[in-house]
Amino acid sequence: MNFFNNIIALEKSPTQWPMTFQDPATPIMHGIVDLHHDVMALVTFVVVFVAVMLYGALNEFTEGKTYNDKSINDFTVHAPVLEVAWTVIPALILAVLAVPSFVLLFAADEVVDPALTLKVVGHQWYWSYEYSDYVNEDGESLQFDSYMVPTDDLEEGQLRLLSVDNEVVLPVDTHIRVIITAADVLHCWAIPSFGIKLDACPGRLNQVGLFIQRPGTYFGQCSEICGVNHGFMPIQVNAVSLEDYCDWIKVQLTEEL
Repeated sequence: MNFFNNIIALEKSPTQWPMTFQDPATPIMHGIVDLHHDVMALVTFVVVFVAVMLYGALNEFTEGKTYNDKSINDFTVHAPVLEVAWTVIPALILAVLAVPSFVLLFAADEVVDPALTLKVVGHQWYWSYEYSDYVNEDGESLQFDSYMVPTDDLEEGQLRLLSVDNEVVLPVDTHIRVIITAADVLHCWAIPSFGIKLDACPGRLNQVGLFIQRPGTYFGQCSEICGVNHGFMPIQVNAVSLEDYCDWIKVQLTEEL
């Protein structure tokens, strides 16, 4: 299943001491990155404004200073306009932030009419995948288990604690439905570049829509503490063109016969 190892791109994998998001590969992740930047710009403005006001207040109203002007005392002790302002303005800021947040939240939950379905099952401590849209001559769907490659077995180009023996292969520019569950305990299927982090719950099916915009190899890990080997069940997804995906499906169905 190491058919597409030659397209592994290190910029789509975690790096040491990251200061930014991984490169987004889906519209949802692009939206998350844009919202983060907008919120950080607004937060920076608020922090600077509050710091300047606080410095001015501490510098102006210090022990030993006297104020004979009654208007100044009245303004600093009784200022209803100021009190209304510092209540209304933060409320308006939160309302402004709520609009794009809810739009992104609803977009992340929406599943457009999918062209294919991928079923993901979490186990202690590996992942199982099933392409239920395809069956071989015996009526069996394409399914396989995916284990982390041990450090001693790593080949050139593979990443420690991230590379797996059987990768998930998905087409780009295609609406995909991912159904996630677990066979034993809680797991979490998370891929940062896709903006996906969905719990795998025993006895429950969760679903999420996926639309990959560019080819490459993307990595993720289980993000729910699930036992002693929680840190050793990575996720590897190879996004390829639709033509290459169809060729891969044919090869896998043939091997299953």
